[in-house]
Amino acid sequence: MQVTIRKAEQLKALPDEANLGFGSIFTDHMFNIDYNPKEGWHNPRIEPYATISMDPATMVLHYGQGVFEGLKAYNTDTGNIQLFRPQENFKRLNSSCRRLCIPEIDEAFMLEALKQLLQLEKRWVPQAPDTSLYIRPTVIAMDPFLGVRASDTYRLYIILSPVGAYYAEGFNPIKIWVSADHVRAVRGGVGATKTVGNYAASLYAGQQAHEKGYAQVMWLDAIERRFVEEVGSMNIFFVIDNELITPELSGSILPGITRHSVIQLAKQWDLRITERKISIEEVIDAQQGGKLQEVFGSGTAAVISPVGEIGFADKLFTIADGKVGPMAQKFFDALTDIQYGKVEDTMNWIVSI
Repeated sequence: MQVTIRKAEQLKALPDEANLGFGSIFTDHMFNIDYNPKEGWHNPRIEPYATISMDPATMVLHYGQGVFEGLKAYNTDTGNIQLFRPQENFKRLNSSCRRLCIPEIDEAFMLEALKQLLQLEKRWVPQAPDTSLYIRPTVIAMDPFLGVRASDTYRLYIILSPVGAYYAEGFNPIKIWVSADHVRAVRGGVGATKTVGNYAASLYAGQQAHEKGYAQVMWLDAIERRFVEEVGSMNIFFVIDNELITPELSGSILPGITRHSVIQLAKQWDLRITERKISIEEVIDAQQGGKLQEVFGSGTAAVISPVGEIGFADKLFTIADGKVGPMAQKFFDALTDIQYGKVEDTMNWIVSI
């Protein structure tokens, strides 16, 4: 397939890179491609950023048959633009598509289409420190039909947004709250996919956390309400007695690409790294016994986010004196140095535009 390009007649003014925030500014163009059973995925095109016209009965609005991804483009000191492990994002997008009965995409084609979009929008990749261009591929069900079944037609689109730090705290410790009353996902469900319903399910507890002064919710498993799963928009890591521990993938935890990158780096550095079930009681016992050295999250949006305090059972537990721990700092530096082209990419993670 050939991607057709229709350029915007008038370009937007670029935003102030010192005040980007996250996810509220969008570039001049977007990528679109459609699906129907007769033609398959067809009509790939880059065109001016615009609203999507929908029938009020469009199925994604009623039954949530939609999936998405998140990745970033980075500007290097030499002026090159590069992506961090984009093949893994399209691979995971296909995994989400399979789980939601959405036709799979050609991953290699989508990567090339994304490169073309980024070439056109390269002026939007910010250059200020700790900024990037956030990339959001999304697939939505487009049939106008009121009935519970998989749609026959779909739209895949990619939009771009220049962003700064995901958290207002930046790379500083955040406070997270353990929800005892609500769960994000259950094994056998769609917790391991990036589907819209997962995030809708997290909003109520997230709002409760914010009202209590916390940045994110730490989710426990849906069966026993004991075992740590993930944190809001991140996977989670604990350093206990110099051992790096992260919850094992159980089907209800998103297999984060940054999570996988942390694990690979830990193995390369010969750190003790374990993927296993870890209960909130074990975490609190380790904190009270002086064995919990660090807690940090990992994800595309924040890369690495140190955790300074955990709220659980009406008590507040301080981690590492509320400071950034050495392991979180090491992973943050290593990952961002690769992403921004400051060091050699010995892991073969970078794709240049």
